[in-house]
Amino acid sequence: MVSISKTESDLFPVSAPGVTAPSQSSTASATGVCVTVHGHFYQPPRENPYLDAIERQASAEPFHDWNERIDRECYRPNAFARILNERGEVAGIVNNYEYMSFNIGPTLMSWLERYDPEVYQRILEADRKSCQRLSGHGNAIAQVYNHIIMPLANERDKYTQIRWGIADFRSRFDREPEGMWLAETAVDYATLEVLVAEGIRFIVLAPSQAERCRPLIGQNEAAEAETDGEWHEVGGGQIDPTRPYRCYLKPEMRLMADLQLSPLSSHSLGRRQSQHSAATTANTPYIDIFFYDGPISRDMGFNDVLSSSHHLAGRLGQAVRGDHRRAQLISVATDGETFGHHKHSTEKCLAYAFTEEFPQRGWTVTNFADYLSQNPSSWEVELKPVTAWSCSHGVDRWQDDCGCGGGGGWHLLWRKPLRDTLNWLRDRLIPIYEQAARQLLRDPWKARDEYIDVIRDRSPANVESFLERHQVRPLNAAEQVDALRLLEMQRHALLMFTSCGWFFEELSRPEGVQILRYAARALELAGEVTGVQLEQDFIDRLALVPSNVDCFKTGAEVYRQLVVTAQINLRQVAAHYAISSLFAKYPRQQRVYCYQALQQDFQIQRMGSMTLAVGQLQLTSEITRETEVFVFAALHLGGWDFHCCIQPFGSRRSYTMLKERLFGVLQEASAAHAILEMVRLFGDQSFSLRDLFAEERHRIVQLLSQENLTRLDQLYTQVYRENYGVMMAFHRDELPVPVELQVAAEVALGHRCLTAAKALELETGEGESRMAEIEAIATEAGHLRCQLKVPEVKEILENMVWRSLDALLQAAAGDRERSPVELESDIATIERLIAAGDRLSLGLCLDKSQELYFNSLYSQIVPLCLGWLQRRAEAAGENKVDPVALDVVRSEGDWELSSIRQLLELGQTLAVDVECWLKQLIPF
Repeated sequence: MVSISKTESDLFPVSAPGVTAPSQSSTASATGVCVTVHGHFYQPPRENPYLDAIERQASAEPFHDWNERIDRECYRPNAFARILNERGEVAGIVNNYEYMSFNIGPTLMSWLERYDPEVYQRILEADRKSCQRLSGHGNAIAQVYNHIIMPLANERDKYTQIRWGIADFRSRFDREPEGMWLAETAVDYATLEVLVAEGIRFIVLAPSQAERCRPLIGQNEAAEAETDGEWHEVGGGQIDPTRPYRCYLKPEMRLMADLQLSPLSSHSLGRRQSQHSAATTANTPYIDIFFYDGPISRDMGFNDVLSSSHHLAGRLGQAVRGDHRRAQLISVATDGETFGHHKHSTEKCLAYAFTEEFPQRGWTVTNFADYLSQNPSSWEVELKPVTAWSCSHGVDRWQDDCGCGGGGGWHLLWRKPLRDTLNWLRDRLIPIYEQAARQLLRDPWKARDEYIDVIRDRSPANVESFLERHQVRPLNAAEQVDALRLLEMQRHALLMFTSCGWFFEELSRPEGVQILRYAARALELAGEVTGVQLEQDFIDRLALVPSNVDCFKTGAEVYRQLVVTAQINLRQVAAHYAISSLFAKYPRQQRVYCYQALQQDFQIQRMGSMTLAVGQLQLTSEITRETEVFVFAALHLGGWDFHCCIQPFGSRRSYTMLKERLFGVLQEASAAHAILEMVRLFGDQSFSLRDLFAEERHRIVQLLSQENLTRLDQLYTQVYRENYGVMMAFHRDELPVPVELQVAAEVALGHRCLTAAKALELETGEGESRMAEIEAIATEAGHLRCQLKVPEVKEILENMVWRSLDALLQAAAGDRERSPVELESDIATIERLIAAGDRLSLGLCLDKSQELYFNSLYSQIVPLCLGWLQRRAEAAGENKVDPVALDVVRSEGDWELSSIRQLLELGQTLAVDVECWLKQLIPF
């Protein structure tokens, strides 16, 4: 707790307690006990390959999808981790990413950049601050691009995955990565060679992946003397994880050189082998490796180590070696989602540990790169041939029926034939790509490696620049489309190897279906560019992939039912636009997912219950730049009945005649005639409501249901009003209210509450009456013991609290002091909004408002408090304030004590710790 006395001039802090760890000099040595907590943050790519967007996932309710849900439960809480006092009030807000080592998958970072830019920026800021704190060594490390199992990839794919991961990292963090996280920590020496070739300095592995280790000759004389430089077998996970290790490439070549020595005694042989190894390793490429503490890392994921920071520090303390070494690193690694998603609120444990618990024990919070820069590897390690942290059978979890990840009596026989099928497809696509791309691109594989620049930025100017760099000659529009299709084919051929597809127990899970969707898109693109049709051969091979689910039986049926049915072409995008245009007035240019829709003509007419829209539409893919112009007619017959037809645009004359004919038939007010005419003009193929993309279909279903829901609301309201007295009588006599009446009351009050909240949000000048109405509804609901299910009201009140608080703080930061009356009114509004949410039992989430207030507390409100205390001290002849602090407080102007106290008391309402500042004002 921070305390201040008005007579102690050196105790006027203006920074938040608990927000930053005790400062460490950028030149401080990583000596003594150093701690690194690494979080592997990753979500599998969930985007629809045709829409470049994640569609609604019902299993993630009440959120739109699992990315959004985990963001709310983990990524955001770690960016704004709370330190709470004994009353549960916010005493500090910590950006955990500033203190933990982390990697965040590029596909997840892309999602955060688009959908939660505030958290995205906090992550980038955290890396910058860690660079400043740790001699230029940031907390972030790179990751292989889309989480493929590297030992199972061919050499070319290894290079692309690593190059894409590095390029993505560089574009976000504005620096080169020093380390890289391997998916599932899966590694072999071929992967190490590519990592070294691409400039990666270190990786992080599980202790079980090491085979043997020994001191480096000339680097660790004490250890050399103790061990005679001989190898220590540590294949059972016994490796000491408190130090980094150097791993030289091609250890088999060095071993052969050692074996060519003449026969000697075993003691002399060990020394000669060490000396020879020292000579041969002088110029041998190497990579440094950290092995995280396996037992503690497992405890973090599966036991109660994270129940408190004291418990965490105690468990880490058990790993500290008492051998008086200059420095030792206690490092742990686990899925980043552990902190908040898998284990609720454990980001608070980390925040307090980083900023309080670890420093109190004299431990230095660091990262792998900084520790390595000050404590170079003095031991050498050799790895087992092929390993991963989540499979005890090498990497068979992603290619065979090894038993890892199974359960529920389901077999894993599908894994090997699925891997074989995708390997077959990859290998068939290679010559297709090489032959077709060579006609368009100077170096097809270099173009693929640099295609990450387009994936990161698909703006027309950037795509043009990319093509200009790689094209064999100036390409026409059709050739540009083919070049981009070929590169997209290769992108999807990489995405189809995302590890999650094999991780669980069944192919038909969403993860398995997703990689098959990527494969399907690659097949489709290959056919569009070259005419080579591989899909039937692919399905035949999937027929050999057994499924545990009876309705599928094989992967072929999974493909037909869950993949083919989800494929999308430009006609379907046009149909989506056409049917949606019956309910939305689109501007001339509109983005529809990853397509640009240019409305070249549009006309809509209504006749009775029927509505007809006819238009000419140009669609352009933002990804492949393919363009097509369509003519559409969308007929709404009323209710759920739609009839939509699409055809390619022919000529202006034919389009005009078609439009005139359709609107002429509409005048007959005959649905049958209208549909027959559409069939005559467009053919038999038609689209209906179920052909819309899920998001828009759900929106239209809700619109079509609104009229019925409004009538039901009116009916329930009537029942409620007519039986209000009856319900009160039941409550007075403590009798259970009939369910029918209780439901009517909850629906009626919920509808009234939502209507009032929407009106309040619009701020039409009737704010006071609407607020009073919401309060009255809360009172009424309380009397009748109604539980109102109004999530929209919850969201409205949360947003209004934030907006009102932001407006108040913005005004407080202005030149003019708010009058006590104005300030009291503004604060009363915020408090009433919060109180209304409490009375309605909405469980308002005030996190963002807390963050806004907390930031202003130490940048605005505390300086106001200090300024007032300073003026009192000066009036009493006690001018003892430090000149720097005096400059800060004088810049804030003169505020009345009552206004400052009101601002501080608002903090109490928001559950922010302001007690120490209020105590300073008590004597006055």
